[in-house]
Amino acid sequence: MNFKIILIIILFLYSCDSRNINISKRDIITPDISYSNKGFTLVFDESLKKKKIINKKIGNRSLIIFQRNLKKDTSVKITNLLNNKSILAKVGANSKYPIFYNSVISKRIYDELELDINQPYVEIVAISSNSIFFSKKSKMYDEEKEVADKAPVEGININDLSSNKKIKKIIKNEIKFNYIIKIADFYYEKTAEMMQIRMKDELNLNYSKIIKLSKTNYRVYLGPFDNLKSLKNAFDDITPLNFENIEIIKL
Repeated sequence: MNFKIILIIILFLYSCDSRNINISKRDIITPDISYSNKGFTLVFDESLKKKKIINKKIGNRSLIIFQRNLKKDTSVKITNLLNNKSILAKVGANSKYPIFYNSVISKRIYDELELDINQPYVEIVAISSNSIFFSKKSKMYDEEKEVADKAPVEGININDLSSNKKIKKIIKNEIKFNYIIKIADFYYEKTAEMMQIRMKDELNLNYSKIIKLSKTNYRVYLGPFDNLKSLKNAFDDITPLNFENIEIIKL
């Protein structure tokens, strides 16, 4: 009996160390990679429900999200991929919302993650219920709050030729809009080419591309896109194929 207890403790300590995840002392999290998706999220607003763009409501302070591919009450980790801030949430009841978005979130989550309203780019990762240990009141990891502040600011010294005085100008780095739509990754190049042919035959879509990521990984994708309108239009073009987990990837 004692041997079993010691073995369990050893396995627990080993699993925590091998994951090498930066967490607070109160919280331990191990992502379950059975589902993850990168894309744009939609922030809930009453006007969206009135216009019937969304058919269910999320409270401003809620930690519930809508996510079409996950079951109700699934725990998820949402990460702002532009600053690496993260928060835990749960999936609510099924809701209808535009197919372009990978989720619908509350105003609270939007604020906590400090999302860019022009590029609300997030990753949704399903979390195994067996791998989460967190206090009831803890909703966000302390370390993750400190990962990234606002966009970096650079100080540039410019010589004023008329007075020989140095003028310091502050320039804020803007995040460039540059994304692709990942259709799928394939083991064989031939299979990737077959996907291209299917998209051409069924959708008359001639602008897909293939990139070789490794000897056994060929990605079919659309883009790149430098504005939201063209990105949405391309996403709409492939909607009839009913792919389950299309991802938007930032370059």
